[in-house]
Amino acid sequence: MYHRIVVGTDGSATADRAVDAAGGIARLTGGSVHIVTAYRPVRAAAVVAGAAAVQTWFGEDERQAAEQMVEEAAERLKERGVAAVAVARLGDPADVLLATAEEFGADLLVVGNRGMSGVRRYLLGSVADRVVHHAACTVHIAHTC
Repeated sequence: MYHRIVVGTDGSATADRAVDAAGGIARLTGGSVHIVTAYRPVRAAAVVAGAAAVQTWFGEDERQAAEQMVEEAAERLKERGVAAVAVARLGDPADVLLATAEEFGADLLVVGNRGMSGVRRYLLGSVADRVVHHAACTVHIAHTC
């Protein structure tokens, strides 16, 4: 059945519901959960004495915040008796989820159904939509709204 489960979170209350759904499935199947989040560093441009803009990346705070957020989610599942691992990676959320699922040989990938709507979804797509179309394993879309 589902023994290696990957779930994505952005730390929101609705994403917590997806994490809880993954934890519930893992509890029923005796599986483990990899809780994944993606982060992006902040980029700033500066003009130095009339020279072209210099790009500076600030990423340490974002990485630490992402790691802390998934660690807290993992601890919540561990308190419920579910084996959980926290994973925070730099990148696009859908790409990070898909790569992590492949890396860990996931049987199941869980994502929430809350996301962008309207024009933003049409132009950018949603994480759930991209995951469903590109995952190499079963995908469970948790109703999180």
